[in-house]
Amino acid sequence: MPSLETLLGFLAVSIVITMAPGPDNLMVLGQSLARGRAAGFGFALGCALGCFTHTLWAVLGVSAAIAASPMAFFLLKMAGAAYLGWIGVQTLRHASAPRLGSIKGGANEPWPRYLRRGFIANAINPKVALFFLAFLPQFTSQAHGSPTLQMIMLGSVFALQTILVFGAIAFAAGSVGRLLARTPAAAVWLDRGAGLLFIGLALRLVLDGGALGLGS
Repeated sequence: MPSLETLLGFLAVSIVITMAPGPDNLMVLGQSLARGRAAGFGFALGCALGCFTHTLWAVLGVSAAIAASPMAFFLLKMAGAAYLGWIGVQTLRHASAPRLGSIKGGANEPWPRYLRRGFIANAINPKVALFFLAFLPQFTSQAHGSPTLQMIMLGSVFALQTILVFGAIAFAAGSVGRLLARTPAAAVWLDRGAGLLFIGLALRLVLDGGALGLGS
């Protein structure tokens, strides 16, 4: 396993990357403001589970295959953009005055639905896959055993700190959204803002050709 010094250094860098403004934390922020803490926590947990997927892809060489194939990268990127755009359109279509559950900080839709959305949005983003492929090996060493096991451990640490950081964002934004939701007009605009955020991120994914990470 990695040394304690390596783990602490990795954790510090991971927290900075996760806190930097980027697609995942912006989506958590938008969902929490518009739909409450439960929705935000669900989306945050889904993103964290997506990190486990990217760790597995990096270990198995799937991410390397994507990096070596422009067509695979393009198709996966288009799939991710289409999914984000679909969420945005659905959010705009269903923008309405909040129901009682929303005012109390709960989600209008079943909580697992937000978890699934967060997981898919993260897991099919090829830029996150390439980020893990480039990031994790920098903290492994042959002197500390199997690089594969080290990458699995580091990926797990990254996912766990993601839950904490994104969970804090969900809690804070959900508290603000709960106050704003007491005004029906404000709640409608929160929904519309969240929908436009997803559509904007979809367009950014389509137009941006670089390989970006969580905080990009």
